[in-house]
Amino acid sequence: MACSAHVPVVAQPKLQPHSPSPFKSLSRPPLFVHSQLPHLWDNPRAASLRLRAPHASRSRRVVALAKPEPLRVMISGAPASGKGTQCELITEKYGLVHIAAGDLLRAEVAAGTENGRRAKEFMEKGQLVPNEIVVMMVKERLLQPDSLENGWLLDGYPRSSSQGIALREYGIQPDLFILLEVPEEILVERVVGRRLDPVTGKIYHLKYSPPETEEIAARLTQRFDDTEEKVKLRLRTHHQNVEAVLSMYEDITIKVNGDASKWDVFKQIDNALTELIEQRKAIPGTLVA
Repeated sequence: MACSAHVPVVAQPKLQPHSPSPFKSLSRPPLFVHSQLPHLWDNPRAASLRLRAPHASRSRRVVALAKPEPLRVMISGAPASGKGTQCELITEKYGLVHIAAGDLLRAEVAAGTENGRRAKEFMEKGQLVPNEIVVMMVKERLLQPDSLENGWLLDGYPRSSSQGIALREYGIQPDLFILLEVPEEILVERVVGRRLDPVTGKIYHLKYSPPETEEIAARLTQRFDDTEEKVKLRLRTHHQNVEAVLSMYEDITIKVNGDASKWDVFKQIDNALTELIEQRKAIPGTLVA
């Protein structure tokens, strides 16, 4: 009788229960702040604990990176302290919208508007133009879309505490207030020698930055308020009001020596702006429900 061959029974390996994915309960893949990616993927369990809120099936919490707000900067200084030059360098590097209250006023004067005619009377006397003429004009420019999106650089305004208070009432507050300081005798020399090219709008100085050609020199004009008599009136007004303005922004004010080369002056300003931006970058992302 043939014996049946004995077939050994091989024990089957015991199946281990499948570990669910730590993200299975989420209806969508999780979102991460970029700086968290290496840490979270090295430890999926930690990732699950951080991203899963109670009752995750009904609600989600997503870590989002906060976008830094655009810079809001005011720059002040006496006439011919170098604000225009520094504003060009600042806007070129940081892309801020340059808003000069003086340019807004002169545009009104040139257009012959009612506000322009009223403003000219005060400007010719070296006096401040009343707030009701200027504040609304400045406020509207600061609140235009390009200023809100890119940030702004307000040049030469406010010039009095009442103007600063008026801006504050509209919710307009700078992140940094820059004051350029230059000795008065140098300021007078800078102003009296200034000339304007009416064709290009470029500002020259007969001593420090003369025109390139005789043709340009022949068409240069002097602004009506750039005489020695008027600049001294303007300087007196400036000094009377600057301390009151500084008291409003003393916690965010930097004083810059303006009696130096434009690059040395800009280096001081650039360092302050760079530090402000770095501080904002250090602020972590916000947790949004």
